[in-house]
Amino acid sequence: MNIILINGTVTGEKPKVLLKEIEHYLNEGNYSYDVEQLSLDQLTLELADGRSKEKYNEDTQEAIAKMEAADGYIIATSIFQGSIPGSFKNLLDLISPKTMRYKPVSVIANGGTFQHHLVIENQLKPILSYFRSLVTPNYVYAHSEHFTETNELINEDVISRLKEMLRIFDLYMTMSVEARKGNNFGHEFY
Repeated sequence: MNIILINGTVTGEKPKVLLKEIEHYLNEGNYSYDVEQLSLDQLTLELADGRSKEKYNEDTQEAIAKMEAADGYIIATSIFQGSIPGSFKNLLDLISPKTMRYKPVSVIANGGTFQHHLVIENQLKPILSYFRSLVTPNYVYAHSEHFTETNELINEDVISRLKEMLRIFDLYMTMSVEARKGNNFGHEFY
């Protein structure tokens, strides 16, 4: 089974640092996933405008294909101006609502204030619920104070929560396999 580690922003280093931590824990643990990266700062995605996916540029088609092929997603994104970045929302706008159905999603975010964790609850989780994703309940939010000036993650509580998030994500991956068996993705409601 394959999972995608998504860097949901085009600027900043903290989401990359958090995803490197996750990748390290995946490698040191008893997890057996094929892991791919999808880093929005490495792609030139076109704006979602409703055209068929074949009519988008190569980077956009590649991102859509990776999202469709994944069995699970771990998203790391910064919070800007009390909201998710437009680049990440654009990625979600590019994919079919059926793409993430019954697939696990864990969310990691960082921001400059402690209140920005509410963006996960009030914006990101409703979007992922629309996709009918299996959103793990234990998202991780990191504040700027959890990092050194060179963006090294130093907060032991955040490190512990990342490891626990992976444990729950792994359980959701097992549940996802069962949930997707025999699922009719035909012309049912979204």
